[in-house]
Amino acid sequence: MTPRLVTRQSGPLSGSVRVPGDKSITHRSVIFGAMAAGTTVVHGYLPSEDCQATAEAFRMMGASITVDGATMTIISPGWNALTEPADVIDCGNSGTTARLLTGLLAGLPLFACLTGDASLRRRPMKRVAEPLAAMGAHIDGRGGGALLPLAISGRQLNAIDYRSPVASAQVKTALLLAGLTARGTTSVTEPAPSRDHTERMLPAFGVRLEVAGSRVAIAGGQAMTAPAGPITVPGDISSAAFLIAAATLVPGSEVTIQNVGLNPTRTGLLTILDRMGAAIERTNRREAGGEPVADLIVRHAPLKGIEIEPALVPSAIDEFPILFALATQAAGTTRVRGADELRVKESDRIAAMARELARVGATVREHPDGLEVTGRTPVKGAECQAYGDHRLAMSMAVLGLVAEGDMVVDPGPIATSFPGFAGLLAGVGAALADA
Repeated sequence: MTPRLVTRQSGPLSGSVRVPGDKSITHRSVIFGAMAAGTTVVHGYLPSEDCQATAEAFRMMGASITVDGATMTIISPGWNALTEPADVIDCGNSGTTARLLTGLLAGLPLFACLTGDASLRRRPMKRVAEPLAAMGAHIDGRGGGALLPLAISGRQLNAIDYRSPVASAQVKTALLLAGLTARGTTSVTEPAPSRDHTERMLPAFGVRLEVAGSRVAIAGGQAMTAPAGPITVPGDISSAAFLIAAATLVPGSEVTIQNVGLNPTRTGLLTILDRMGAAIERTNRREAGGEPVADLIVRHAPLKGIEIEPALVPSAIDEFPILFALATQAAGTTRVRGADELRVKESDRIAAMARELARVGATVREHPDGLEVTGRTPVKGAECQAYGDHRLAMSMAVLGLVAEGDMVVDPGPIATSFPGFAGLLAGVGAALADA
């Protein structure tokens, strides 16, 4: 029997929880640790399928990577001593793995082939392959390197000054990794600053960067050495988003979410929810691993619909599925425009969320670059489609906590980013039915 996750209307949620480590930071900890000569220790590692794909890729290239609970130890000879993988590297569902590896491998003297699952093989790789080709990279793939699988024949690259048409931390980091192996100084300028975990972490590995607004530059040929102390990964705000939404939606709730990373390039969700009327208190502010961290106390609050301007989109890009779900319970209309990047995520998140929210009775209008959701709409339980997308599955499961009848989703995709999601939800009192 196919496993199912079933949520239903719940009483008040309460308790104190920790969400898993940040996925973006975990990916970078693994990649940079495997590129650095020496031993790197990572505390708070996220054992998700996506991050495991990244770790396995570097094991195939000669790095020793072991995991003990939430601690990972990486021993590597350094990026210039990695070895040619003997088999195709399977990136699974992870766009971060595929794009960042493409950038690194393009400048190493070895051959590698990258593939992924059916969803990842539909996602655009040209946004990385094209500027890499301008640096001299040799990348073959479907559609002229636009789609996986990609065959990469590494070679000496030359630096470029690249103006990216999209604000994408994956594109930026891929080109910076290529720039590390290139002759000269490579720069990437974005239309707006994307998440900056790479810029925050690389100096710990001895790499010098120049950062000015939305421009980042890196000089080629720099050695990477393991940091003197461990890297600490804070809790993932993209995972915390689902607990924040659950406590906001269910009357009488008060939930504390500990140790959440509040990188300013990632807190668009909180900015949007503050404007919608959510009750989210930030306490115990501190820094961990070069990232700002706090505990969040979230209480139920009635929401109102708002206009979300395009400038806020990059800092909340992963949270829009749950924001769309929340908007069904907000008074008035919530409009999101300038979010066409959602069309090329694990699914077409604009079309998929429009379809699933309509399925449960919400009033939704789809646009090429966003959605309009009109609330406050009573929603009914249904058997929902997740389209292989972890964030869609979790968003509909959370909406089920205020639905009439059972909300049924496929839990399979959730493991890519949030293992233990159902258990944490149940731990604060959410009503989960036996599937």
